[in-house]
Amino acid sequence: MRIVSLVPSITATLFDFGLKDDEIIGRTKFCIHPKDLVKKVPIIGGTKNINIEKIRLLNPDLIIASKEENVKEQVEELMKTHKVWVTDITNLKDHNNFLEELGGLLDKTQIAQEYIAKTNKIFTKNKPSIEKEVIYLIWKNPYMTVGSDTFIHDILVKIGFKNKFDQHTRYPQITEDDLHNCEYILLSSEPYPFSEKHLEDLQQKFPAAKVIMVDGEAFSWYGTHITKFEGYFKSLREW
Repeated sequence: MRIVSLVPSITATLFDFGLKDDEIIGRTKFCIHPKDLVKKVPIIGGTKNINIEKIRLLNPDLIIASKEENVKEQVEELMKTHKVWVTDITNLKDHNNFLEELGGLLDKTQIAQEYIAKTNKIFTKNKPSIEKEVIYLIWKNPYMTVGSDTFIHDILVKIGFKNKFDQHTRYPQITEDDLHNCEYILLSSEPYPFSEKHLEDLQQKFPAAKVIMVDGEAFSWYGTHITKFEGYFKSLREW
């Protein structure tokens, strides 16, 4: 099967399932894992600005997209000529279902079950008994955080945090005033590239909070890639 992936975490998952670069025939410029393998796969644009004609010339058997990451109109245009699987993953249950379905599609059922077991192991052991309230920032100017119907929220909850904005959905805009009176402010490395200068600025403004840089891939890259963060999640539980 010849597949074009429009999602970085799905590209990584396809390689982890054992597919070769003659089976994964297209990827976005943000598909960066595994580094030594993705460089052999043609780039078909970004997640928000895919090159539809280039994809059609590749003539894939399947295009895998994401409701979360790709543009609806672009995906619908591809559906006119190709088979497109649009994933919609907002929690770990969806994540495991995705792996199971992908395993069945690719005749990789055993590999899928192994990754599901690894994922479940990470999130079912040693969860702290006391939740720590957090604000998880994904954007600046304006500040944006995550609501309760997002994959990031579910990961936060699974490792023992309470999302201060769990009464909201999607990605609400907030102001600096909303950052008061919170135990932890987490600055994600993606999609906005928060850096140490942002951390220092917020720590100065909110000295009572603990401001921490976190790896955005750990919280938003569903699929096999998340199993690489077992030790990372363990360290976060111990904050």
